[in-house]
Amino acid sequence: MSTSRFPSDGRGSDAALIELLRVEGSLGIGDMAGALGVTATAVRQRLDRLMRGGLVDRRQATPANGLRSAGRGRPAHVYSLTEEGRRTGGDNFRDLSLVLWREIRGIRDPEVRRGLLARVGSAMAGAYRDRMTGETPAQRLENVAEIFRERRLSCSVEPEATGGLPVLTTYSCPYPELAEQDRGICAAERIMLEELVGTDVQLSECRLDGASCCRFTASAGTQAT
Repeated sequence: MSTSRFPSDGRGSDAALIELLRVEGSLGIGDMAGALGVTATAVRQRLDRLMRGGLVDRRQATPANGLRSAGRGRPAHVYSLTEEGRRTGGDNFRDLSLVLWREIRGIRDPEVRRGLLARVGSAMAGAYRDRMTGETPAQRLENVAEIFRERRLSCSVEPEATGGLPVLTTYSCPYPELAEQDRGICAAERIMLEELVGTDVQLSECRLDGASCCRFTASAGTQAT
């Protein structure tokens, strides 16, 4: 196993382990440590993170899954990527999204464009609808905030200062390059939030207008069922 394909330093350490498992299939800790040029302790720490994230699975070693050696007096395990872990390969989605969004921008008929943005927003909501467990707008916004935090986006939910309405404040844009090209992605995100929260949502502040953050304010209307 060549180590040159699996750089182990810096922020790419977890990615290197994922790529190693993608190429080799199932491996034990000793094999991974040797391939990556790191200690077994370092491998275990990375595996713990990846297993918590649902990217790596552990199972008992057997002759069928090819573990070459086991630790003395300890159960031997092999590790492999889960289905979600296998889907992490490649990073062409950014380029594809930019191309597709340029095509959306090119649609001249405003009615057609609005309809397409609404469909995009609905599709985005569909990916998270089963995570909405709250009964009030504030609770559902907190559900959304939890999803954003899982995506490493800093955000908070709080009452609006004057009207007491719930506000989702995001301090980083989920789609910065798209937003800089076209505010349509902001409209799609607002539609997504409306469907998830079940009430009208307004983009009350936006970073594109010079604000320090984006704020989405939900109305106090009746929740969608």
